[in-house]
Amino acid sequence: MTAKKKRILIFTDLDGTLLDADDYSFKEALPALKKIKERKISLILCSSKTRAELELCQRNLGIKGPFISENGGAIFIPPGYFRQIPVELKKRGKYLVLELGTPYHKIRRKFLKVFDELNLKAVGFGDLKVEEISSLLNLSKAEANLAKKREYDEPFYFLKKIRKEKIKLAEKEFNKSGLGLTTGGKLYHLTGGNDKGKAVKLLSRIYKNNWENDILAIGLGDSLNDLSMLESVDIPVLIRKKDNSYEKEILNKLSPGVNRTVHTTGSRGRVYKAQGIGPRGWNQAILDLIERHGSKAG
Repeated sequence: MTAKKKRILIFTDLDGTLLDADDYSFKEALPALKKIKERKISLILCSSKTRAELELCQRNLGIKGPFISENGGAIFIPPGYFRQIPVELKKRGKYLVLELGTPYHKIRRKFLKVFDELNLKAVGFGDLKVEEISSLLNLSKAEANLAKKREYDEPFYFLKKIRKEKIKLAEKEFNKSGLGLTTGGKLYHLTGGNDKGKAVKLLSRIYKNNWENDILAIGLGDSLNDLSMLESVDIPVLIRKKDNSYEKEILNKLSPGVNRTVHTTGSRGRVYKAQGIGPRGWNQAILDLIERHGSKAG
């Protein structure tokens, strides 16, 4: 009896991964994006970006389907995309939504309280005007306006360099309220205890329940807030950073001690180290992995 082939499912971070860290271009990833469309492989954006930002990204990329916003804050699924959906999904606007995060106003309130008590000068998106976000992240004012529409996550930075001990202390205080602190490419993020990994696991299960085949999940990211996503897929792909390095903490976490080995071939359960920075590395890794596992595409 022949075993059923698995269908490829791709989860990807955006800034510094599929998108260039500076100008947010995905031009260098176009060959891989074309191949994904030809093979009808599902590409799921999993980012710290807001729902509004991800809608724009999907239009720019020419893709439709589910996406995961604000570091796993919520899963958004277009109605009719799946035959079977979990009962806990709620209709909201033009989507079926599975909320995993804490409402933004509660995160924001705790953000102000903890940093005030610890006398740490942190600046969140809730403190910034659209023009300031535009300047900080090199976004147009229209894009910055979309980035400010937070629902489950508060991006922030410190006004001066903070010792790791102080950050750990703040993290401990946030954890008492069920909140989580993580770092992305340019900013810290305060979330409601959700993470990308939880959302990836849940959405993968929905795909598996709707497909006749099992899935082969590939995940691509470059920074610490991608760790949980990379831990939740079959093939974790680590993208080089701007300085040509890999995120050391991810390599340390996904080590032989936790049943993974740093490798470059993309074998199941091993960290695939992309041979390129940002979208160039993304393109190389995806083309290579589709070639290796292409018969398993949908």
